[in-house]
Amino acid sequence: MKRLIVTADDFGLVREVNDAVEAAHRDGVLTAASLMVAAPAARDAVERARRLPSLRVGLHVVLTEGAPVLPASDLSHLVDGRGMLRSDMAALGATLAFSRRARRQLAAEIGAQFEAFRDTGLTLDHCNAHKHFHLHPLVGRLLAEVGARFGLRAMRVPLEPTRVL
Repeated sequence: MKRLIVTADDFGLVREVNDAVEAAHRDGVLTAASLMVAAPAARDAVERARRLPSLRVGLHVVLTEGAPVLPASDLSHLVDGRGMLRSDMAALGATLAFSRRARRQLAAEIGAQFEAFRDTGLTLDHCNAHKHFHLHPLVGRLLAEVGARFGLRAMRVPLEPTRVL
């Protein structure tokens, strides 16, 4: 039997996204959501997920365009001057390719986000990354390696037209 899984990203980004996730799940449209653990409305998203036991929740790992879980001072290769995760994914990809220190920082931040998810008490259904960054071979490998320590069994692969990516 084939089954369609409909997943919403950015759960926890803002209350309006959380409202939409909850409504879509209650209406039977949405199967799963991916939680941004360091986002402004993450606590609200976790509370909603607890009230919706049939909503499968995964970790939406944020490695670009967001706040890190670890202190910015520990992530010098990954953050900008404001302490936010860098927005230029191409430059970040190049940094990761050539800097062992950047890769160590990336692995540490990924681990911190998995730990933060574990601390919610929610069951980890899957993971993916903001802006589909988990499709980068190094990022995908680290997510799989680090995630395995937290019981990760599935990583979402998007099916979208290439012009969107």
